[in-house]
Amino acid sequence: METQHITHTCKSCGNQFTGLYCNLCGEKIIEPKDRSMRAFLSNILIAITFADNRFVKTLWLIIKNPGFLSKEYADGRRVNYLRPLQLFFILNLIYFLFPVLQLFNSSLRTQMYFLFHSSWVRTLVIDKVTRAGMSLEGYELMYNTKSTSLAKLLVVLYVLLASIPLSLIYLMKRNRYFTDHVTLSVELACFNIFINAILLSALLWMVSWLFRFGNLPWQGYLNENMLTGIFITTNLYFVYRASATFYGQQGKRLWVKSLLVILGLFLALEAYRLLLFLVTFWLV
Repeated sequence: METQHITHTCKSCGNQFTGLYCNLCGEKIIEPKDRSMRAFLSNILIAITFADNRFVKTLWLIIKNPGFLSKEYADGRRVNYLRPLQLFFILNLIYFLFPVLQLFNSSLRTQMYFLFHSSWVRTLVIDKVTRAGMSLEGYELMYNTKSTSLAKLLVVLYVLLASIPLSLIYLMKRNRYFTDHVTLSVELACFNIFINAILLSALLWMVSWLFRFGNLPWQGYLNENMLTGIFITTNLYFVYRASATFYGQQGKRLWVKSLLVILGLFLALEAYRLLLFLVTFWLV
């Protein structure tokens, strides 16, 4: 008798069922073929290469139709896609483990001279290096190394901060809860990590390899102003499309609110950079 026609007792919830999957909790019956070396290697391949087609499908949806994944998730249609938070952790793992553009990091020089809070930062840093009797160059090296690591861990703070302007600007959308705004913010973070960190890093690597310029850092091709311009342009694309898809915004208000969201995201990024500085400053 085939396995799917036998009555089984689920080992996870105790439910009686027929077939390969428990109809209450979804637990799968483990067959001998599931313990084979072929199945084992297949699971490793999926874990390493993300060969699960839902990963590719979900990622493509975020690029092609921003806001659609969050809308599907908020409306309860979830089984055909990776959850936004699950996709975020996969992409953030790549962002953490591999040398990609430090999209969510700011060097000490940037913190000291190019941000709204730079004058305060300069006072703190100069006071600290003076009391410690060290050179600014030496402290900068330690700071940048620590900040690079912390930025990859603290990026979740930016996700939470970015959800605040979304919830305020679209406050009147009664069919959206705060958690829905957070979901869209997670989708935006996935978009940024893939497009503006991973994909852009791969593009710069290919340019370096093709033209034999050597292993130059990203500053060899892009300065921070150019990177900021790319960031604003790609985010405006995402926000405009997502505002129409996820919030159902139309007409002139779509452009106005999209620009307001971009302003809100910029302020959220500034707040995140300040928090990143304070944490790094405290630990170094």
